[in-house]
Amino acid sequence: MATAAPADLGFNFEHTYTQLPTTFYSDATPARISAPKAVVVNHRLADELGLNTDSADSDALSQLFGGQQVPENARPIAQAYAGHQFGGFTMLGDGRAILLGEQRTPSGDLVDIQFKGSGQTAYSRRGDGRAALGPMLREYIISEAMHGLGIPTTRSLAVILTGDPVYRETIQRGAVLTRTAASHIRVGTFQYAAALQRPEALKALADYAIQRHDPDVASADQPYLAFLRRVIERQAELIARWQMVGFIHGVMNTDNVSICGETIDYGPCAFMDKYHYETVFSSIDHGGRYAYGQQPLIGQWNLARFAETLIPLIHDVQDTAIEMAMELLQQYPDLFEGHWLTGMGHKIGLSAATESDRPLIEDLMSWMQSTESDFTQTFTALTTGQHTELMQSDEQFRQWHKKWQRRIEEQQEPGEVRSARMRSVNPFLIPRNHRVEAALVSADTGDLNPLNNLVAGASDPYSDRQEFADLREPPPPDSCRYRTFCGT
Repeated sequence: MATAAPADLGFNFEHTYTQLPTTFYSDATPARISAPKAVVVNHRLADELGLNTDSADSDALSQLFGGQQVPENARPIAQAYAGHQFGGFTMLGDGRAILLGEQRTPSGDLVDIQFKGSGQTAYSRRGDGRAALGPMLREYIISEAMHGLGIPTTRSLAVILTGDPVYRETIQRGAVLTRTAASHIRVGTFQYAAALQRPEALKALADYAIQRHDPDVASADQPYLAFLRRVIERQAELIARWQMVGFIHGVMNTDNVSICGETIDYGPCAFMDKYHYETVFSSIDHGGRYAYGQQPLIGQWNLARFAETLIPLIHDVQDTAIEMAMELLQQYPDLFEGHWLTGMGHKIGLSAATESDRPLIEDLMSWMQSTESDFTQTFTALTTGQHTELMQSDEQFRQWHKKWQRRIEEQQEPGEVRSARMRSVNPFLIPRNHRVEAALVSADTGDLNPLNNLVAGASDPYSDRQEFADLREPPPPDSCRYRTFCGT
C-alpha cells in the first residue's frame, strides 16, 4: 500500500464525485513503482492550486506524484464512462488513470487532480494501466502550450519516471503524469449512465454536473435543456479556437469530449505546419474522421450523442424531448461559425467581421492551401508586416492583399489598435511537431533543456521574443510526413 504524503503541501481535497452512485466509480490504488524520479514539476500550476511544492525536495515530489505517498485526505478512485470510438460504442472507464480528489484552490475553484499511468484499475480490461515517458511528456508540452494560447484545457502538474519498463511496440521507460481538470466528466460519462438504463443514476449525474459547472441553470424552467445549451455553446467556442491556431485533436471520441469545455486527451494531436483542410496526423485515423476540416462537424456529432442521453430528463414525452434537443443542436453550426468568423476576422485585423467578410477570409485560406503556406507564419507575417515579399512574387496574394487593404481602411481605426488585436490572436510560436519530437528524444536521454526551452516559449506564444526565434521555424521541406500515436 502507498504511504501517506506530508500534510503540509497544501492539499485541500473534496470528494464530491463520490457522492454519485457507486456505479460511476471504483476505488483504486496507485501501483508500486521501482524508482520514482521527477522529470518535470509545474511549480507555477502548483501555486495556482495552493500547493507548496517549492518547499518539498525532489525525492518527496517523486514519491508524491509517482503515487507512492498518497495525500492523507485523498480518496483514489477510477471513473467509469463509455464512448463512441471512431463511431463504435464501447463501455470504458479509467483503465490507467486514478483521481485523487478535487482540490479546492485559493480562488475557490474545484479542480480534479488525477494520475495517468499509475497502474491497473477495475476498468483496465487487459491493459497494464501504465504509460510511457514520451507520451506523458508530450501531454505536458501540448497542454501547457494550449494554456498559453488561452484555449481551455486540462493541464499537467508533473511527470515522474517509474523506473519500470512498459511494453508497447518497443520497450519504453514508464512514467506517471499528474493531470488537472475542471472535471473529468465526459460526454462518455453520460453515455455510460444512459446505457445503465437506470433513470435515477442518469438524473444524479446530470444534477451533479449542473451543480459543479452550471449551477445557475438549476433554477431554469427546463434545467436539463439549459444544461445542454451550455455544453453546446462551450464546444462550439472550443473547436473554433482550435481551428484558429491550426490545432488537430486527433481522437475526438465521445470519451474525449469534456462537458466543461476543456481540451482533454493529448494523444495523437498536433499543430499544422503547412495549411491543408484535410490534414490528419493520427496513425489510427485512416479515414480522416478527425481531420482538421472535420473537427467542427464531429463536434456536432458528439453533441448529438450527448443530447441523446438527456432525452429522458428533458421531457416526459420522448418525441417532444427529441424536438427540443434537435432545436438546440441545429443552433450549433451558427454558434461555431459565429466564433470562427469573429476569431478569423481578428486574425486578419478586422474589429467586427460580418458574413460579407467570409469570402476575404476563405480566399486567404484557399491561397494558403494551394501554395502550401505555413499556417502560423502566414498570420504572423500579416501581423508584423513581413508579408510584403509575397506581394512581389505572387499575383494571387497581391490581389487578395488589395482587397484586404480596402477592408482595413474601411474600419478607420489607428494602426496600433489593429496591430494589438492581431498580436493577441496570432501566436508567434506553437509547439512545432519536429521540435516536440526532438525535445522528447533528448528528454529520454536525460537532457531536459530542449523540453524546458520549448515549454517556456510555448507558454508565452504571443510575445515576439527573439530568444525563441529558432523554435518558430517550420520543419525542413524534405522532412518525412509527420505521424502521431495515441500512446496507450
